[in-house]
Amino acid sequence: MSEIKNQPHALVTGGAGFIGSHLVDLLLGKDWEVTVLDNFDPFYDPILKRENISQHLSSPSYTLIEGDIRDQELIDQLGEFDVIVHLAAKAGVRPSILNPTEYQDVNVKGTQNMLEFARKRQIKQFVFASSSSVYGISPNVPWREADAVLQPISPYASTKVSGELLGHVYSHLYGIRFVGLRFFTVFGPRQRPDLAIHKFAEKMIHKQPIPVFGDGSTRRDYTFVGDIVQGIEKAMHFEDNNYQIFNLANGNPVYLTDMIHFLEEELNVKAIIDRQPEQPGDVPQTVADIHLAEKLLGYKPETSFKEGVKKFSEWKKCHQ
Repeated sequence: MSEIKNQPHALVTGGAGFIGSHLVDLLLGKDWEVTVLDNFDPFYDPILKRENISQHLSSPSYTLIEGDIRDQELIDQLGEFDVIVHLAAKAGVRPSILNPTEYQDVNVKGTQNMLEFARKRQIKQFVFASSSSVYGISPNVPWREADAVLQPISPYASTKVSGELLGHVYSHLYGIRFVGLRFFTVFGPRQRPDLAIHKFAEKMIHKQPIPVFGDGSTRRDYTFVGDIVQGIEKAMHFEDNNYQIFNLANGNPVYLTDMIHFLEEELNVKAIIDRQPEQPGDVPQTVADIHLAEKLLGYKPETSFKEGVKKFSEWKKCHQ
């Protein structure tokens, strides 16, 4: 990593979002200076993102820049940083199928812009938010970073593969240390309202049917947001080599039917199931091997799915 000052400075793109705002909580608590670049994309209500960062605005170590990662002129005016954590992206598997061109533009061109910025400013450390969706329908579970053949099945997933490959190019040509983190179904307080746990909770609280695609046998490696941001912070200090991909997950996949059951318990309501056909782009399972992150990052997920659902439910009850 570049020379660390008394107060190291991180640029966090997408830092007003779900994961980003939790990361900023952690970094400000560890005496980092943090600059956030976020365009408050209306994919979901920007007011929620304003709430995410409301406590950050009073910190003298926090700077918010409202702008788009596709705006090269804006990016060129940014300052000096020790590390870039690039979380900003168009999110969502199903929406990407409806609008693949914009996903390509934001997620690939935007990542290219941030890598170019790192090259020009000689910022050594670049942490990239990838996704478990890059594995797609690969049957070789649990999924390992060394799996050579990825099988993405959505435009969103393909943009994340592209981001990882761009990182390899910039690492090879310019010596940027690129750490790609494949997040596995992150959940917890402040979770995006379009994601299953939050969407289901909202409907269950209001006694509305919840859409269940398929027979409920899909399973996801749900990962609590607190564990994810601990992994990101460790990746910000990773120095073993110049290009590395890690799975960040819990390592214990949960069936959809069990997820609904845990929500019923914590919210004290009975779910009304609206059975729907399987959706294009959805994968039947996500199962991570996290041994590499444990070995090289010291990553250790500490929050069980049940405990995470309890924390999410407590937050949700206070944000109705």
